[in-house]
Amino acid sequence: MNERILIVEDEEKLAGLLRDYLAQEGFEVSMLHRGDQVEDWVRANGTDLVLLDLMLPGKNGLDVCKALRASASDVSIIMVTARVDEIDRLLGLELGADDYICKPFSPREVVARVKAVLRRAKKGEAPADGGLALDEAGYRATLAGRDLGLTAVEFELLKVLVSQPGRIYTREQLMDLMYRDQRVVSDRTVDSHVKKIRRKIAAVMPEREIVHSVYGVGYKYEWS
Repeated sequence: MNERILIVEDEEKLAGLLRDYLAQEGFEVSMLHRGDQVEDWVRANGTDLVLLDLMLPGKNGLDVCKALRASASDVSIIMVTARVDEIDRLLGLELGADDYICKPFSPREVVARVKAVLRRAKKGEAPADGGLALDEAGYRATLAGRDLGLTAVEFELLKVLVSQPGRIYTREQLMDLMYRDQRVVSDRTVDSHVKKIRRKIAAVMPEREIVHSVYGVGYKYEWS
């Protein structure tokens, strides 16, 4: 089955151009031109990746991205925009975007980014045998069949990261998802837990790094 791409872009000519380039690469491509149509469309049809313009009629791209993540959708998201300020890029990533492309761009660059994000998502999936396995009922994580001996908080942190391979989480997002009781902790608490998780993983697979730091933003899980 071909991988499915949803282009959300109000400039119809640009959307058509991207559709043609992506279709030539074998992707199954759909298009929408309004932000307020995206959530229902994704829910009804499903897709592997959304190319999401920031400035859209009906609902802006940041709000659409936030809504898709809130619905626990594991779809990959690439933000596309003419806004190049660092704060906009960081905000998009904090809301769950997997990558960010600034206009003007080459359609070939977009195709390359789409392939990279999809490849990263696939690569980040833990192998079924000999890899990482999470037992949610028992709060137990095993790697290559060996128990990592995680605490409950460490398990919750790793579970969040593993749920969406390649997605970058800020420390604030991780704290919100780890601590459902709304307790107040320092954002550096996340760093401490990540350090302990890495040490336990290294004890089983010294050559394997699966929890990666993203400078200035946060952490992501990727099987590499």
